[in-house]
Amino acid sequence: MELFPSLPYAEWRETKETLHRFAQVVGKVRLAASARRNHWWNVPYHLTGRGITTRPMGLDDQGRFFCLDFDFVDHRLLAMTGDGRQVSFPLPGLSVAGFYRTLRTALGDLGIPVRIRRPRPFDLPDAARPFAEDDEHCVYEPDRVNRYWVILSQVNLVLEEYAAQWSGKTSPVHHFWHTFDIAVTRFSGTSVDPLGAVDPVTREAYSREVISAGFWFGDPSFPEPAFYSYTAPQPAGLEHSPLRPEAASWVARDSGTHLAILTYEDVRTAPSPRAEVLAFLDSAFLAGAGAAGWDVARDACPGGVTDSARTRTA
Repeated sequence: MELFPSLPYAEWRETKETLHRFAQVVGKVRLAASARRNHWWNVPYHLTGRGITTRPMGLDDQGRFFCLDFDFVDHRLLAMTGDGRQVSFPLPGLSVAGFYRTLRTALGDLGIPVRIRRPRPFDLPDAARPFAEDDEHCVYEPDRVNRYWVILSQVNLVLEEYAAQWSGKTSPVHHFWHTFDIAVTRFSGTSVDPLGAVDPVTREAYSREVISAGFWFGDPSFPEPAFYSYTAPQPAGLEHSPLRPEAASWVARDSGTHLAILTYEDVRTAPSPRAEVLAFLDSAFLAGAGAAGWDVARDACPGGVTDSARTRTA
């Protein structure tokens, strides 16, 4: 296998737009059937050996639960219950409307009562159109989707390496169906009251001081895949901090804040791509933590070890 194989945004844009909406449909089932966690940690997907999973959810007083998995090797959606029952269906050939109807039927066949409060896309250009009416998004190229999953899995493992270096509050490495990125977030422990007329989703996500790092596959506003990092709230002068490697840069956003960006193409063509990503994430974190006054020495966790004696038992 190749580390960080090529997947230009333009080459799979139509497939990505369809898959993104498939992921939002299932993500909204997860939102409806899971216990709420701080910063919405209950909502994102986690990686599996064949795709992404909602994880088990929907526990009732009779002990019943279920799980939804995307299999990006055989390209199927699997709905599974805790008692071993399963329904699956193929993903290629379905529009978003077809996927939504087929999933509802599968859940009904398994006796799973889930009600999606807002069965339409979240924060996408067609957010006013119900999933059940979307026959426009219907492109699903299996080879592109499989490559997306391979890249997602490789990035996931690099982000796990990065996450291991911090012993303070840290999110899981998880795949958000909102923005279709994979991210891990470190927290300083300082409470924040988000300023301005932000929505409840954003308020919960940024109720604490954070430095988030991740990867996304590109969108119309930034049409290429890239690694990123940002500090929220952004300390003054952050955008002037040095970044590694030289290809990395600060990119201004409409909000007036800045993202540290390292494009995927710059990474995958570097002599040591994995080291390149880790150097970038560390430099962006130290820039944000230094400017915001975090106690980095207190919560640093070199090699994932917190034992001051640095001892290990077999």
